[in-house]
Amino acid sequence: MKKSRRAAFLGIFCALALILGYLESLIPFNFGVPGMKLGMANIIIVFALYFMKPVDAALINLARIIINGLLFGSVFSIIFSIFGALFSFAVMWPMSRSEKFSPVGVSAAGGVAHNIGQLVVACFVVGAVQVVYYIPVLIISGLVTGVVMGIIAMFVIKNIKRIKFFSI
Repeated sequence: MKKSRRAAFLGIFCALALILGYLESLIPFNFGVPGMKLGMANIIIVFALYFMKPVDAALINLARIIINGLLFGSVFSIIFSIFGALFSFAVMWPMSRSEKFSPVGVSAAGGVAHNIGQLVVACFVVGAVQVVYYIPVLIISGLVTGVVMGIIAMFVIKNIKRIKFFSI
């Protein structure tokens, strides 16, 4: 693929992830855990894992996190998001390469891993292990939101494959 085409796709998908992240910030979603989000940008990352190189999906995620953090968050939100994304990517990438997992399973596992990654950072930032009491809520919320975002990602992936629109 030409470098210009790749750069254009990276920019487009980063912009889509940023838009979804912004829309997510407009939706009031809080179940008693600070910073809990739906993870709508994960739709783009799951899509990228199936249609692009893994490094491209990682670049989109990293750029989205940094830009979103600079525009709407703080240094701490960037740090928490990067660690969550690292844990999530470490789980989603090999799963997306396996024929055993659908985009729904990949996204659900990524949602849980993202929350666990953020919990690890919280233990260090807060300096107390009491934050582990959030584990049940974070696992359930990561699973539920991951499944919902995975269903949307699967729908997009199936329709893109069907119309043969996207080829990198």
